[in-house]
Amino acid sequence: MVKNIQGGVAQDERGQIRFVNDFDMTDIKRFYIIKNIDTSFIRGWRGHRIEQRWLYAISGAFSIDIVKIDDWTSPFRGLNVENRIVDSADLQVLHIAAGYATAIRALEEGSELLVYSDYPVSHAPLDNYTFPLDYFVNRV
Repeated sequence: MVKNIQGGVAQDERGQIRFVNDFDMTDIKRFYIIKNIDTSFIRGWRGHRIEQRWLYAISGAFSIDIVKIDDWTSPFRGLNVENRIVDSADLQVLHIAAGYATAIRALEEGSELLVYSDYPVSHAPLDNYTFPLDYFVNRV
């Protein structure tokens, strides 16, 4: 399951506060920030069988290609690839449930993507599946 969690902004004479109050962080164990070298670089395909991730654009925007993996040993190359845009102006957290792989590209120079995970970094090598960038061919 992939879903957006909507946030908002409160603004007054002092400035603004961006928030996503409906984002329940109970399961979060760690976070990291992705900043790609440029807008042509695509980070992926990387999948997680049991780890969930939540993505929030701190600045700029990202194109996120997402595929639900059917077989972790040898996934079907023609699986449907969904594309989502995560844009800092939208004030949304994108939740990617366990069982998906992603390919991430910055759409603007200097974009930063905050990623939350529900497993500690010590677990990462046990649930890290990578596929060649051209592996999945059926973008919808």
